[in-house]
Formats: sequence, C-alpha cells, structure tokens
Amino acid sequence: MIGNVLLIAISLLLCGYLLYALLKPEKF
Repeated sequence: MIGNVLLIAISLLLCGYLLYALLKPEKF
C-alpha cells in the first residue's frame, strides 16, 4: 500500500519536472 503511494508520488514529481523543463528550456 505505502509502496504504491510512493510510486505515484515519484511519478507525479517526475511528470511535473518534465513539464517544467519543457516550459523553461533556457534553464538547461
């Protein structure tokens, strides 16, 4: 149960980071 919550949280963080990277490409 806790593993599923952690997996969902990590995937959400990764998706958010990818979206932020796409919106702000000049940071890289």
